[in-house]
Amino acid sequence: MISLAMRIDIAGRSIVAAVALTVFAAAVGSATPARAQSYESYGVFCAGGRITVDSRSEEQMRSQRGACQFSRFPNRSDAEGFARRNFGGIGGTCSCR
Repeated sequence: MISLAMRIDIAGRSIVAAVALTVFAAAVGSATPARAQSYESYGVFCAGGRITVDSRSEEQMRSQRGACQFSRFPNRSDAEGFARRNFGGIGGTCSCR
């Protein structure tokens, strides 16, 4: 907490005003969750012969599920729309070849 006292002269009278300011760590970003600092996006993947939408990176999906990525979008609804238009939706058949 930061305190500030000031003297104000009004019509020949002195008035002392005290102002207290509280500075939170969140205001400077140190308390911001790590996930909020990173940009989240959604990929459309072929994993196990089926279309899936996931926020994991292409590298993570490749190593964890043997998946290939077709495209990436800033939000889940756009990724699902791409999957629907191009593969019949999530769960549609696909191939990484």
